[in-house]
Amino acid sequence: MERTIIFCMLFFCSSTVLAAASHRALKYRQILLTIEKLEPTVKDKDVELLHTPENPVEGCVDTALSCFKNGTLQLQPLNSQVDATFTKAIKVFRKYTVRGPGKQCESSCESYKKKTPKEFLKSFAKLIQKV
Repeated sequence: MERTIIFCMLFFCSSTVLAAASHRALKYRQILLTIEKLEPTVKDKDVELLHTPENPVEGCVDTALSCFKNGTLQLQPLNSQVDATFTKAIKVFRKYTVRGPGKQCESSCESYKKKTPKEFLKSFAKLIQKV
């Protein structure tokens, strides 16, 4: 009887941990798909360049993700025909929450080089794939 209870508790705990990890993976997958849909609909000429984190240090990944989230909110649609797709994609980024950084990162968003919106999105996708 005791073995059964212990086995059930272990099973429950392990399934809870796996569910939490898979939820994060699904969220990152959704963001990656959203970036792929957003890339052709983004205005790339005559726009403000965006701070683009590249190869952040191990402890600064959450800060870089936060920079990307804030940067996506500054993107502009290519034209009025893609506005609906663009708006749906931006809503996904607004809902996305970045975990708080574990330690204070030395680099801020402004310390990264500015790039065009399409390069910005490519770097964002690359970071999401790493994570």
